[in-house]
Amino acid sequence: MIKSISKFPESLILKINQAPVDPGCYLFKNEQSKIIYIGKAKNLKNRVKTYLTQTQSKDPKTQSLVKKIHEIEFFATHSEVEALILENTLIKQYHPRYNILLKDDKTFPYVRITSEPYPRVLITRKLIDDGSKYFGPYTDSKAIKNILRIIKKAFTVRSCQYYLDSTIIKRKKIKLCLQYHIHNCEGPCQDLIAENDYKLMIANIEAFLKGNISTVISYLRDKMETAAQNFRYELAARIRDNLNLLQHYSRRQSVEFRDFQDRDFINLVSEGDIGVAIVVRVRQGKMIGKDTIIIEGVLNSEPAEVLSNFIQQYYNNSQLIPEEINISEYPTQREILEKWLSALHQGAVKITRPTREEKLRLMKLTEKNAQIYLKEYLLKLSTLSAEYIPKTLKELQKDLMLPRIPKRIEAFDISNLQGKFPVGSLVTFYNARPLKREYRRFKIKTVKGIDDFAMMAEVVRRRYLRLQEESQALPDLILIDGGKGQLSAAKQVLVDLNLNSIPILGLAKKLEEIVVPDRSEPLILSRNSISLSLLIKIRDEAHRFAITYHRSLRSKKEITSVLDEIKGLGEKKKQALWKYFDTISEMRSASIEDLGDVEGIGPKLAKVIWDKLHYD
Repeated sequence: MIKSISKFPESLILKINQAPVDPGCYLFKNEQSKIIYIGKAKNLKNRVKTYLTQTQSKDPKTQSLVKKIHEIEFFATHSEVEALILENTLIKQYHPRYNILLKDDKTFPYVRITSEPYPRVLITRKLIDDGSKYFGPYTDSKAIKNILRIIKKAFTVRSCQYYLDSTIIKRKKIKLCLQYHIHNCEGPCQDLIAENDYKLMIANIEAFLKGNISTVISYLRDKMETAAQNFRYELAARIRDNLNLLQHYSRRQSVEFRDFQDRDFINLVSEGDIGVAIVVRVRQGKMIGKDTIIIEGVLNSEPAEVLSNFIQQYYNNSQLIPEEINISEYPTQREILEKWLSALHQGAVKITRPTREEKLRLMKLTEKNAQIYLKEYLLKLSTLSAEYIPKTLKELQKDLMLPRIPKRIEAFDISNLQGKFPVGSLVTFYNARPLKREYRRFKIKTVKGIDDFAMMAEVVRRRYLRLQEESQALPDLILIDGGKGQLSAAKQVLVDLNLNSIPILGLAKKLEEIVVPDRSEPLILSRNSISLSLLIKIRDEAHRFAITYHRSLRSKKEITSVLDEIKGLGEKKKQALWKYFDTISEMRSASIEDLGDVEGIGPKLAKVIWDKLHYD
């Protein structure tokens, strides 16, 4: 049992001591109940305990994570493989700050074969669980376009948007289009190709996407010979041209192995917080493609852990899983990964370190390519961060006559309801884009009653006092949501803190007028001004962030008030409820049985609580 540790809330220690010993996932949340890390474990209780003991021996990244843990949520599963699948799903959904993440993995394109009687072949960036088959992801957009070009040239797959089945075809309501007349489609809409023949064509497209080009060449050669035997020489000539196209494509792939086994080669290099993974695909002895993927959040993480996370995220939605994955070093939980990959592949998958000369040669090649790409990417990042300035910021500097480009803009807003539940918000934009990790929320502590000006002054003072104490970077421009009153209050704080050199302005909502200190008349910009559009966007984001926080506090208070009205529900039982249910929505969505599981709450009281939450 973990004893009470002063820097961790008692509720957190209690929850860990009562944690399940099953396999599953754990979610660490910060003080704002935002998920900051998701992990998996064979034994949840034992794994989570390691974070809260001997924290000084942890790496800096883990130490930083532990300092921010305020809540923990557990998801128990039946097995480690299930935990791994759940972890992948949750990381994709929440993108926690402290997890290792594939950069922009949502934008990678796939080849999609639709789940229709007469399927279509498309490029998509969105995965839909409708029975379609997806091949990818492809990180090289040129490569995927070239693959689709070859498919459309070598196969007569339809490209129209109609849904076709036997009933629709019998009605003959869809007419032959231009694609049929230029020999790019065989007219399934008019029953000019049998459904089985069409499906055979789709099966060969799948074989092509998996790298089984020899199978496709045999299929096309049989079609060509059949067409020639039936005296359809023009069709035979077109198929011959398509055969030549595929054979040329096949010859372009370098032959690496003679055993024709499907395998991937993965090498991963990193510098600082950025990593680059190179995946080389070998199918039937030929190298058919290469993927280059940026990974973020690798600082202070062991290479084996980074590789394990990469394999999980890369193959999670892939139809291109090979029989063998070659890596430079073994990932953590290798056996669990092999079981998971085997289930996805529907056949045995082995993760191995190469020893044969031809494999080692290819591994060295992937490492060299990864090093080259990493250097190029880091150089690009440093160039962008140092030199890139959006046009909107240049215009903003010009329109507001600012002394320097406002690359870092901080905006404040206040939200309250007749003085109740007063909160402040701070949002930060860098290079005209939101920097969400720098957003901050404030509960008003010193102001009583309705006084927006004093509330604004309190929030601004707390913000810049802290920046001064911690010697952190100051903004290039401060934006206040409000008019002269709010602006004057904030400006006086800057003067008091000797920060009056920072430009500050207000943006009033009604007429979108820009209020500037020491200027009697507001500054009016054109409604079409990109400068004004940026200021409105930042101001509205500050308002959204403030009002969201205000509503959550008000909602929690209302729930607490409702609980206060229930007879037999004392302070201890209310605390037990809040410890058991992390959020208001969880409490409302809980069943009577769930409520009854809380310590001190029996079935009768649970029914009373449930009724009160749903019928009052």
